[in-house]
Amino acid sequence: MDYFLLLPEGCVCDILSFTSPKDVVISSAISRGFNSAAESDFIWVKFLPDDYEDIISRYVSPRIYPSKKELYFSLCDFPVLMDGGKLSFSLDKKTGKKCFMISARELAISWGVDTPWYWEWISHPDSRFSEVAHLKGVSWLDIRGTIGTQILSKRTKYVVYLVFKLAKDHDGLEIANAFVRFVNRVSDKEAEERASVVSLVGKRVRRRKHNVKRPRKRVDGWMEIELGNFINDTGDDGDVEARLMEITRLHGKGGLIVQGIEFRPE
Repeated sequence: MDYFLLLPEGCVCDILSFTSPKDVVISSAISRGFNSAAESDFIWVKFLPDDYEDIISRYVSPRIYPSKKELYFSLCDFPVLMDGGKLSFSLDKKTGKKCFMISARELAISWGVDTPWYWEWISHPDSRFSEVAHLKGVSWLDIRGTIGTQILSKRTKYVVYLVFKLAKDHDGLEIANAFVRFVNRVSDKEAEERASVVSLVGKRVRRRKHNVKRPRKRVDGWMEIELGNFINDTGDDGDVEARLMEITRLHGKGGLIVQGIEFRPE
């Protein structure tokens, strides 16, 4: 006998609201007593961010969702553009934590403005943004992205990724350095001293005394390389900056296509 069928729906809703989105879906699959409650807006609104209404108001293309459950899973499966297309927002499906990607246009890219012989801005059929940055050729590679901790999920460990592709004629991207820092607490110099070594190409790179991070392919067809991580405690730490750079070996570099920098819960 399914004893949960004997409980008032409000009681079942209260129980499920203290679980996770994954638990709610599993519970509704194994017990008919959970079915109706598992569709309740009362439950799913608790899994949405506290500021979800403000986020929705900043959408580039406003949408109407029949229920909070549909809103939740839509945000998990289909990232939305906000703030004039400068930022992409989605939710982690298991936890409901917030994910953001800063578009390439909002990144600080050395030589990336009004210098089309170094970087050009093009549309890309696979990008969620209207433009991506295509590196034609530089010797000084430096890309920074900054986000305020107050808009991220609290008490959450975030990992930061450069999201990119490589052109067929890419060159000079075998080695770079990357770090993530709290702008108000860690200086550029301090962060550079503890920067990790990364490679934007898939092949193995031999490097003494260092573990070189390598890129991996995403489900959306892009590549990503980890730049670093941090813990967002109460959201009161100001801005966080992620940086990819190769400014010591001044050889030619080209063929990098940047979609953005993503801040994603671990």
